[in-house]
Amino acid sequence: MNVLDLFAFHVSAVELMLRGSIMFWFLFLVFRFVLRRDGGGLGIADVLFIVIVADAAQNAMAGASNTVAEGMVLVGTLIGWNYLLDWASFRWAVVRRFTASRPLLLIDEGRLVAKNLRKEFLTRDDVEAQLRQNGVENVADVRKAFMESDGKFSVLTYDGEPHRDKQDRGPGT
Repeated sequence: MNVLDLFAFHVSAVELMLRGSIMFWFLFLVFRFVLRRDGGGLGIADVLFIVIVADAAQNAMAGASNTVAEGMVLVGTLIGWNYLLDWASFRWAVVRRFTASRPLLLIDEGRLVAKNLRKEFLTRDDVEAQLRQNGVENVADVRKAFMESDGKFSVLTYDGEPHRDKQDRGPGT
């Protein structure tokens, strides 16, 4: 095998960019609007799902391509779309509303908001676990609690102090 064959194009770069763009937007919409946010992290089923989606999407994106150069064009296209979305989200609020979920109210004045818990498939135990991780012992002590767009919880208690995950606290706290 000739080393230059690794960098040859068997599929046009434009076709690869088009395939990559279509799959990027399809997967973006699936992950943004269909999948749920998780309270604090990814579970094993989430990771497995992402791996399976990546494998399935690779075939649709790459088609018959199998050289390094074709792979580089495809990966570059995906990186370009991701960068463009990040930039546009930073620059324009209308794009930010499309790309990121709004904070979801889970506790209001010491009471769980059942409708929002059902929306995210969260149980009372899930919420209480997140409260404990934020240094709060009881739902009744919470003025407001939100699930943020990244799945983390933000908690405001009646004493007026926000409670954050331990890794988010500053030095000496």
